Amino acid sequence: MALPATFLSEDQFTCSICLEVFNNPVSTPCGHSFCQACISSYWDGGRRGGGGGGGGAAKIYQCPLCKESFRKRPELHINRTLKEITEQFKWLASAGISMGGGDGGGGEGGDPNSQHQHQQHPATSQLQGPREMPESIFTEMMTRFQQLPTPGAPQTTLPPLSDPQSPSPVNARPPFQTQTSEHHDPPPPYSPPRRYTVSGRSDFSPNVPLCPVHLRGLEFFCRTDNVCICSACVETADHRGHNVTPAKREWHIKKSQLGISEVELKDLICEKERKVEEIQNSLREIQAAAEGETDGVVSVFSKLISSVERCQAEVLEVIETSWRAAERRAKSLLRELEEEISELKKRSSALSQLVLSEDYVHFLRAFPALSSPPPSKDWSGVSVVSELTSGVILRTVTHTMEHLQEEMRKLQEVCQRPLMDQTVGRPNPKIRRVQEYAADITLDPNTSHPRLIVSVDGRQVQCGERHQSVPDNPERFDRVVCVLARQGFNSGRHYWEVEVGGKTDWDLGVASWSVNRKGKITVSPAHGYWFLSLRDRTEYAFRTEPSTNLTVGLRPSRIGIYVDYEKGLVSFYNVEAKVLIYTFTDTFTDTIHPFFSPCTNKSGRNEAPLIICPVSE
Repeated sequence: MALPATFLSEDQFTCSICLEVFNNPVSTPCGHSFCQACISSYWDGGRRGGGGGGGGAAKIYQCPLCKESFRKRPELHINRTLKEITEQFKWLASAGISMGGGDGGGGEGGDPNSQHQHQQHPATSQLQGPREMPESIFTEMMTRFQQLPTPGAPQTTLPPLSDPQSPSPVNARPPFQTQTSEHHDPPPPYSPPRRYTVSGRSDFSPNVPLCPVHLRGLEFFCRTDNVCICSACVETADHRGHNVTPAKREWHIKKSQLGISEVELKDLICEKERKVEEIQNSLREIQAAAEGETDGVVSVFSKLISSVERCQAEVLEVIETSWRAAERRAKSLLRELEEEISELKKRSSALSQLVLSEDYVHFLRAFPALSSPPPSKDWSGVSVVSELTSGVILRTVTHTMEHLQEEMRKLQEVCQRPLMDQTVGRPNPKIRRVQEYAADITLDPNTSHPRLIVSVDGRQVQCGERHQSVPDNPERFDRVVCVLARQGFNSGRHYWEVEVGGKTDWDLGVASWSVNRKGKITVSPAHGYWFLSLRDRTEYAFRTEPSTNLTVGLRPSRIGIYVDYEKGLVSFYNVEAKVLIYTFTDTFTDTIHPFFSPCTNKSGRNEAPLIICPVSE
């Protein structure tokens, strides 16, 4: 196979130990090549790292270039391909052919009248050695270099690498002739040698990065490892048999692929932007529909409320009328009874006087009139009754309200069903539960009241029987038995849960960092406190001025607190029942911290601690 002289350079055939052209080159398992005598002498030198260690220590054999170690001395075989190429290089050097791809007529000893002879040779034999250059890369290199014209230089054909009939480098006549013109032109000025790659000749650019190992330009690209390599790296074990291509060719391919990707990306962006516009339009339509629905529902419920209020007034009027009627009848009967009682009392007084009289004549005269019973009304069947005493009105109203509440529940379910169906059919990732904003909350002992006992991990707090000996920090509460968390919030959404168990009293919520902590404290949103309270097991309230009393149907044992700083929102949840207890909206202007108060233990009835619990989804 013919090789242009410009493909060969001396550094490609130089042993890195003796710095001479290879003599019987061999390759180590790491892929580097040396003279057989040089590497054998290097390993036999008796030094650790090069050959072996003294003093009976196990020998370690290293590559002089990459320092890869081999515990067992590798068996080295002559790299026949490299040896043949090296012999060709030596033959060219002895024949006087320019190694830099010089542009000349005939070389020294050439016949100016002879014509250049193109010789045909059989293809290079397949490479069999396990450390030799891959056949595919070698064949591609040979084919491409044969097709390269050298400006101003004669066409040269070299003997095949493995041709047994080729003359020896010492005695043979150069197997080529040169063709020159009638006039002998002066030789051209010297120019640096050109470098060749598998895709053709390329001028060396000083801007090409160098391989850190071989100090050659990174002109190739290994597709297997997705990395740029030099011509020497191609022959190493790290890249032998890999899919290697010229870096510039891969660059142009990748650039064209990027162009296609850019167009696809722009189309994808347009599609996403259209979807954004579609969603925004849908949102505007939904907002308009929501406003219309809100106005309609408010109007209907306002009418319903007005109707209920009118019905309430009418029922109260019926109750009032019944009461007034019963009152009038009772008063009439009472007057009549009082008159009869008065007459009877007069008759009784007369009888008493007649009995005491000593005048028998007067006695006998008056006796007939006083001895007969006076006329009297039969009051046994007389009574004052009313439907009010039977509770029929209250029962009727209660039954009506229960029926109305049942209908209201049905109405709520009917209204929620389309939303639930839509949620199941098309889940909305923007709808997030409060648990997704769970924050890691720990108590700050420096703020706790001296009677409070804070656990070592900062997750529990309870009220002790007496004051503890603690520093009087400016941030410590000295009168109210409470404590703040270490974590403060001045933006975002946050959620945490607190186990209250069977406690009779507690306070939970948030407080501004700048609140007053000494002496008597006024707790209200206006003073930087937003918290929910329990007193005497059943009395729930949010601490406003005055307090907002709350009706809590199911007693919670775990309270969830949710804060949205930007919206100024504080919400409290019954975690087990998964119901909202209360929400308060305000404006936060300072950093807020979770607030905890287990309250006093009340002689052991409220000694259980408040426990910050991990949030479970």
